[in-house]
Amino acid sequence: MMRRLLVLSTLLAGLPFGLIAHAEETFSFAKTPGQLPKNIKPSAYTIDLKTDLQNLTVSGQETINLDVLNETSDVVLNQAGLKLANAVFDGVNSSKITQNDHEETATLHLKSPLSKGRHTLVIHYTGPILETPNGLYINDYRTPSAQKRRMLVTQFEVADARRMFPGWDEPVFKATYQLNVTLPAADIAVSNMPVRATEILKEGKKRVSFETTPKMSSYLLALVAGDMKAVYGQTDHTPLGVYAPAGLEKQGIFALKAAEHILPYYNNYFGVKYPLPKMDMLAIPGNYQAGAMENWGALTYIDNALLYDDKNSTPRTRELIYEVVAHEMAHQWSGDLVTMGWWNNIWLNEGFASWMEIKATDKMNPQWDIWPRQHSTREGTMGIDALSTTHPIQQNIRNVSEANAAFDGISYGKGELVIRMLEGWLGEDHFRNGMRIYMKAHAYNNATSQDLWNALSTASGQDVGTVARSFTEQPGIPLVQVASSCVNGVGRYTLTQSRFTIHDPHASPLTWSIPVVAGAPSLEPTTLVLGAAPAHIDLPACNVPIKLNLGESGYYRVQYDQAALNALIKSVAQFSAVDRANLLGDQYALFLAGKSPLSVSLDLIAELAKNNEKDIAVLDEVMGTLTAIDAREDGNPDQAAFRHYAINILKPSFTRLGWDAKPNESVLDTMLRPTVIMTLGQFEDPEVLAEVPHRFAGWKKDPASLPADLVGVVTSLAMKQATPEDWEFMATHVRDTQATELKLRLFSALANARNPDLIRKNVSLAYSGAIPNGRVAMALAMVAAESQNPDLVWKLVKENEGAIRTHLAPWAQDDFLPSIARQSNNPGVLSDMQQVLASNQTNGSKLAIAKALNAAQVRIESIKNTQSQLHDWLNK
Repeated sequence: MMRRLLVLSTLLAGLPFGLIAHAEETFSFAKTPGQLPKNIKPSAYTIDLKTDLQNLTVSGQETINLDVLNETSDVVLNQAGLKLANAVFDGVNSSKITQNDHEETATLHLKSPLSKGRHTLVIHYTGPILETPNGLYINDYRTPSAQKRRMLVTQFEVADARRMFPGWDEPVFKATYQLNVTLPAADIAVSNMPVRATEILKEGKKRVSFETTPKMSSYLLALVAGDMKAVYGQTDHTPLGVYAPAGLEKQGIFALKAAEHILPYYNNYFGVKYPLPKMDMLAIPGNYQAGAMENWGALTYIDNALLYDDKNSTPRTRELIYEVVAHEMAHQWSGDLVTMGWWNNIWLNEGFASWMEIKATDKMNPQWDIWPRQHSTREGTMGIDALSTTHPIQQNIRNVSEANAAFDGISYGKGELVIRMLEGWLGEDHFRNGMRIYMKAHAYNNATSQDLWNALSTASGQDVGTVARSFTEQPGIPLVQVASSCVNGVGRYTLTQSRFTIHDPHASPLTWSIPVVAGAPSLEPTTLVLGAAPAHIDLPACNVPIKLNLGESGYYRVQYDQAALNALIKSVAQFSAVDRANLLGDQYALFLAGKSPLSVSLDLIAELAKNNEKDIAVLDEVMGTLTAIDAREDGNPDQAAFRHYAINILKPSFTRLGWDAKPNESVLDTMLRPTVIMTLGQFEDPEVLAEVPHRFAGWKKDPASLPADLVGVVTSLAMKQATPEDWEFMATHVRDTQATELKLRLFSALANARNPDLIRKNVSLAYSGAIPNGRVAMALAMVAAESQNPDLVWKLVKENEGAIRTHLAPWAQDDFLPSIARQSNNPGVLSDMQQVLASNQTNGSKLAIAKALNAAQVRIESIKNTQSQLHDWLNK
């Protein structure tokens, strides 16, 4: 789509979208994709590092035990930014070392060929310690008492272990690691394994040696060192620790208790006990772009996803911490014990862990009603998967840039939802038994999706591969169409399928094997697998309100004919909350796809309101739909009338919840309150807006006057009409606040400022050092989205692009500018995005540009359709 939103297919030509040409095979080392030759396998690394945290350099010596599979004169391995001084094979120096920094490799040329068999390689090298959050890097932060501290951190996924040591930095090359590191004597050092020995050296240094790891992939090695303390526990004979900057360690107690509950559950579920001698979780203060990482035995988290502060954390923070802990712990099996062979199967790690985090969280916290609220994940994922820029869960990954781009809503969200659908189809016991077979068969090794399908088929007796591959090896979403008829008092419902798309007229027609669950009030559910041929469901009466995708366990949209839809809407209150949310989500998506009028969604919302809807999952979907419609009405004369309608829909919820928590109210109501107030504030409800200045003024005088979960709401609404004095007050708090959770919450509020001068200040603040490097790109995208002036943000970012990029990790560079431009409806900005990146595009940046253009194009089309149809509906 070059200028003025022209043909997107031109940009997409040559991108790695599309189907995998042939059904995937079971794991084979020789056939696994990758960039390194397969003629050598490392079996063990011994790494000795000497760090200089003042000059930000590291010098290293490593010994690598090699299995040479074929005689070779050249050895190719990975390095990035390192300088290899020498390489010695079995005591003999290589004749020459050549380094290719673009390919991130080093080639060791031998004087005589290396024979097949066992060999030893010793390398001496030097390199930098980085300031951006990737590889081996430093994290400078301040303590709550404003003292400066420096922490040493690693973040290696997907391909940054090569920034700390030369090696075979692809997941298929599993080996053991014995790490030794020289550090400041006062620092606490944590790695994957327990400390073996500590030697005190001269000049305030010490050398810490760790035990040898199990056989694992290079990206799972970890090292964190600094001024840390921990809280400790134990469960199922495994010692646990939660480390945090000294003084904050008690904020790790909630995560520790979560881990104590989760680990025994996982030990039993997977049928293989956690194999390491300890499990530590480490809070990284602020500068941690990955969010969380499953390093085996040394799990790392940005601090606001691990530490719970009684003063500043909210109920949603508590829930987030539990889920993220459960996610990274699930990876200790799916990802660490059993690892995908190459990044085309990253979903085996991330999709499974995303599903397991919800399963475990729901198991331990049923009062949180987690599964129905996963509806929002479904809608977000399907919103991506319906577009022309989607891709299969399993995609062809050719290089590191494409691998980084694969960590998206398809790998995580669709992966999770497809796993959930398969479990629902096979049954919990069969699915769990299949996972146990899979884990035992591939422990300490690699696997493909086909290995998982084979294990699940063995356990269940079903042909899992046929169903699963139709969802993992091709892109997009099935649409199940329901046609109703009545013959001699019998209601017949005929199901057919097609592909559901939004603004993609050239989408390839596809067919899935779809596990379908259908039912009606007081009737037993019907289950079937829908293929290319129509399927029929007969019910003992006509005009029965039949609903497909009961429990929302299936990954498909549903379109009912008018008779079936009318019966369903009239009886919507008889269905579960998740089914009510599911019906509304499908109807609004059908509107976006041009398959249903907007009036159906609006009428359904009115029906839910008439039935006094109180469920958080349903109300979240209602508010999401109303907010989306309102955003497409900006500047339109009908917006005021629509907001009047929307306020009336939400007012009963606000009246019930109020501003202040009720004695003994449910945690779900506590979590719902801020969303209702925020949404009403966005709709400019006079009652809410009248209260905001009073609460904001009270909070400025006494932060304890507002509960933590309302601070973000009140400050965000206040900042929409902020004065320069208000902005300075908030900005000072952002600069001075050391708690990452509160810092990001207050910057998120600042991002709502609409005054152009304040928008300029927000852009500058984002990369001034007030926001940690790992959150700079996110902060700027937030200003573009919330300020309602993305074009100005784009201009300001472009003027300061060079300075901003110095704060970003390499794998954050590709999506940085597209994440801002995608907020704009201005063809000039979208064209500019393409032109400024055209001279030096990686495959990852091409993907990011294509997705940004596609999202903008769909939004522009939906603005036109929304305004036209809403006008007619309001006039009725």
